Amino acid sequence: MTAEIATLGAALAEAEGRLTAAGVRTPRVDAEWLLAGILDVGRNALAVNAMRPLGEMTATRYADAVRRRAQREPLQRILGWEDFRGLRFRLTPDVLVPRPETELLVEWALGFLPEASASRRPRVIDVGTGSGCIACALAHERPDVDVMAIDILPAAVATARANVEALGLERRVHAMVADLATALRRARADLVVANLPYLPTAWLAELEPEVRAHEPRLALAGGADGLDLVRRLVPDARRALLSGGALVLETAGDAQASAAASLLATEGFVDVATRADLAGIVRFVGGRVS
Repeated sequence: MTAEIATLGAALAEAEGRLTAAGVRTPRVDAEWLLAGILDVGRNALAVNAMRPLGEMTATRYADAVRRRAQREPLQRILGWEDFRGLRFRLTPDVLVPRPETELLVEWALGFLPEASASRRPRVIDVGTGSGCIACALAHERPDVDVMAIDILPAAVATARANVEALGLERRVHAMVADLATALRRARADLVVANLPYLPTAWLAELEPEVRAHEPRLALAGGADGLDLVRRLVPDARRALLSGGALVLETAGDAQASAAASLLATEGFVDVATRADLAGIVRFVGGRVS
């Protein structure tokens, strides 16, 4: 950011140019999000206040944020948060940035949950919880549900717990360090939901810099065909689910989703189905136990 820049509008214009040159897909939107985050205002306020003086300290902070984004650091990691189904989640380097398509996984999962009764509340296990976004979204939208959120990485669980507490859900969402087999062997649930690492190994080198360089590899890599952890999950989830319970999971899409659906059917799940994401990619797989 140059010293001559004195207004929000001018700073945004220069930032947009830098991000365009760096190959950022949405340079204007990203420039606005960064400045809005620093000023702690909504993006709409930037246009209204385009002629407002920027201020030297703000200009310095903004210049640093734009520099980081031009180096293809994800917008969400610079801001330190991401919104997911209307909730804000703090991010650390140990967890994936929540994706918009995963919001549809939550939407579908909600439809599998039974109603609470006088004697029992529905129970959910969120496998590979990461930031805790799925677990917290389910608990927020279904106040009658209890969720166990598990992850193998202690640092990820620490992030999830911080988000659970920030959202005031600590009485109903319990985040813990556990291997999926161990956790599912000990628990019984009405719903198991999972967004596990599912990218085939060969894909990793071709990912965009935002993902390849800044997302935790352990949260991405799913083995040769991306289904290593799904193969482990399906039989364990089958044993953990109560009668009528459901498993819902996210995949890389299309052929992998079909393969995952076959795994569910082979393991004895019924009513196995798939659903597409917002881009029309068949990405989600679900089924019930009889």
